[in-house]
Amino acid sequence: MSDQQTHFGFKNVAESEKAQKVAEVFHSVAQKYDVMNDLMSGGMHRVWKHFTLNTAGVKPGDKVLDIAGGTGDLSRGWARRAGKTGEVWLTDINSSMLTVGRDRLLDEGLVLPVSLADAEKLPFPDNYFNLVSVAFGLRNMTHKDAALKEMYRVLKPGGKLLVLEFSKVWKPLSPFYDLYSFKALPIMGKLVANDAESYQYLAESIRMHPDQETLKAMMQDAGFGKVDYHNLSAGVVALHKGYKF
Repeated sequence: MSDQQTHFGFKNVAESEKAQKVAEVFHSVAQKYDVMNDLMSGGMHRVWKHFTLNTAGVKPGDKVLDIAGGTGDLSRGWARRAGKTGEVWLTDINSSMLTVGRDRLLDEGLVLPVSLADAEKLPFPDNYFNLVSVAFGLRNMTHKDAALKEMYRVLKPGGKLLVLEFSKVWKPLSPFYDLYSFKALPIMGKLVANDAESYQYLAESIRMHPDQETLKAMMQDAGFGKVDYHNLSAGVVALHKGYKF
């Protein structure tokens, strides 16, 4: 693959095209995103996010950046933990997802700052946040290494990055997981969201994402120390954690 090419699911596309193609996927699925998440994961995505929130150690007054925050699940949890003296930013590169998340939080009485932001070029100062989180968003980024370096830049010394993302499942389960991903998910996408193609892409993007050890090495290359990960649901998902020292 040349420097000008990258993957969009299993296809190779020009780097300049990937962001637009990913944007089209999430514009399409935004309104049904949470319903589909519940269906696809059997509600487990809420357990994975709850684990992430509880393992972070966010305390009152902390500044938190939620990257690719989508419909706001993590931002809601961070805001409750950071309290009125804290500062929690909900960001996403996709305007449809960001609008759904912002409106949902407003309906719940949570008024948080929001930003339409590209993770590869974050509009925040150096050494600002106590915690940066990205849940199910890193795999859609064209230059993951650049995004990780930006996350490192905006963290304060002593700050922490949490990456919750689909990963490499326990090998004995792979045949069943593949059958579910490539057969059932597109069918559910067609029936519920009227969009089989986007959910085919989502299944493919999971397979193209770096596995646990590769992502750990990428975080270390970006400058993070004490990097480790915790497998959830037999490796269907992994939570990576790293620190800026």
